[in-house]
Amino acid sequence: MAGILVITEIKDTQFRKASFEVASEAVRCGKLLNLPAIALVMGHSLPNVEVLGKYGISKALLVENPQLANSYLESYCQIVEEAIKQTQAEYIFFSATAQGKALSGLIAGKLRTTALTDCTSLEVKDGKFKAQRPIYAGKAIVTILPAKPSILSLRPNVFSITESPCPCEMIKMNVPLAEPKVKIVEVKAKENKTLDLTEASVVVSGGRGMKGPEYFHMIQDLAAILGAAVGASRAVVDAGWRPHDEQVGQTGKTVSPQLYIACGISGAIQHLAGMRTSKIIVAINKDPEAPIFQVANYGIIGDALEVIPKLIEETKKMLQ
Repeated sequence: MAGILVITEIKDTQFRKASFEVASEAVRCGKLLNLPAIALVMGHSLPNVEVLGKYGISKALLVENPQLANSYLESYCQIVEEAIKQTQAEYIFFSATAQGKALSGLIAGKLRTTALTDCTSLEVKDGKFKAQRPIYAGKAIVTILPAKPSILSLRPNVFSITESPCPCEMIKMNVPLAEPKVKIVEVKAKENKTLDLTEASVVVSGGRGMKGPEYFHMIQDLAAILGAAVGASRAVVDAGWRPHDEQVGQTGKTVSPQLYIACGISGAIQHLAGMRTSKIIVAINKDPEAPIFQVANYGIIGDALEVIPKLIEETKKMLQ
């Protein structure tokens, strides 16, 4: 059976939001290509798989193995390879997360094909499947007609989650796993529970214009009110003001939230590469010539340390 194979991701025994985005897009493309969308769910402890039927997935392949608790890409790669063989999938969709990008690259190498990472648009026209992805640090968009089998990873927060309920048939797969060469010995998670930057619908980021780490609480306060994730520019991270996992940009994380608020960020090309696909961009900078204003939907020319407290005050009034 040919089809579109969706590689889902699990975090804390729950499906990641990005998996529902990929599933919805696979179902949409599948209808246009007359192909079924099939999900692969793998982990040491699986979530409620029936929920995938809510998004139009009619069949799910399940692999539950305790060995996956202490292994990373190697074991997952074996499972994905076997799922592709069994389904004869023509298209394999991943989320463009850290794991999805790494795993899609490995699978592309095994199949001797190309992995198209960070896709921001998929189109089916006259029976032809086309994918778009940014290149040159986001300065250009390229349209590609991928060869089959097609390996694609979809940028989180770009594709809509669409409900199209149907019964979901669950099939258990038995995939003998070789002893992994690399094992996860220990995971040290951050103590504070924060929103995943790549999946957040609102992101508030700070740059050098915040003038020092002692003022970054303003960014956190605004983010808390908006239910947003906190981001930072590379300059701020390099200066040791914020941890690297908050860095947005070419050498950090790529985000596509509904709302991105850039506070005291000039807008270097490396930073724009990581956030320019955001739906709405609000920029706060005292330099009217700052490059960030070229991509912003709304701009405020002013000192971030003066503007943010007023923004917090007015936002609180609106939410009361």
